[in-house]
Amino acid sequence: MQSFNHLITTRPHEVRQVLISDLHLSPEEPALVQAFLALLDDCLALPQLKRLFILGDWFEVWIGDDAYLTLSENARQSHWLTPLIVKLKKLRIAGCEILVMHGNRDFLLGQPFCSLFGGELIYEPYYLTVGQQNYRLEHGDALCTDDKKYQFFRKMMRNRFTQWYLLNKSLTKRLAIADKLRQKSQQNNANKAAYIMDVNEDAVIQAIADSDALLHGHTHRPAIHQATTDKKRYVLGDWRVLDKDSRQPKVSAVIGAVTADGDTGDNAADFELVEFKMAV
Repeated sequence: MQSFNHLITTRPHEVRQVLISDLHLSPEEPALVQAFLALLDDCLALPQLKRLFILGDWFEVWIGDDAYLTLSENARQSHWLTPLIVKLKKLRIAGCEILVMHGNRDFLLGQPFCSLFGGELIYEPYYLTVGQQNYRLEHGDALCTDDKKYQFFRKMMRNRFTQWYLLNKSLTKRLAIADKLRQKSQQNNANKAAYIMDVNEDAVIQAIADSDALLHGHTHRPAIHQATTDKKRYVLGDWRVLDKDSRQPKVSAVIGAVTADGDTGDNAADFELVEFKMAV
């Protein structure tokens, strides 16, 4: 696995698309926010970049677009999300599409927020052509079918009526509900066997049946797996703060990059997992 910085310094014209997942951004983790801004700067330096995919859990918690959209102009100027929006909008103006998928943490994210920077909300499964292959993209939580309780919760929270009900609660009540759900999730996960929170093999085989490869995040177990005899499953990594107590913490993540040979174009495109690491 090579570094993303290596692609920027030695092969910037070959990078066509960047795929990330599980950033879990929040004001409580400023290092992750700064790392994401740094990645956007890197993306702005890539002359042939066409798309940036954010495949779920962009935020640690999202209680509704109105939490930001209803802020006054003065409040927005000092809000931690504003620099992200400004830089994403700059990337979009530069010609890069920004495609955002729901995760299990930010399922209330809506198109109105994405429209602030010219982004587009996409839904799983999303199919991406890479060279001659068709990749199926999803967040990954739907593949963890051994976790019956979570799958019931997921189905309930993805229901339009449930989301309508939540979004009609006050922001204060929604925040309290989100905190309670997060605490309950942490307690439940502490008592679960590791395999329950990973993908189910049969679910993977079923998901990959209509494509050549599968790409997802969610599990925080970045790797390349042989899903079937002729198909691979790529897992993006979560964004992690290393050396948190030091003067200069580092952020590390395993992300995806679609590259193409400059002479042959996108027909010769290839996908690879690369490491993104920076000091903040």
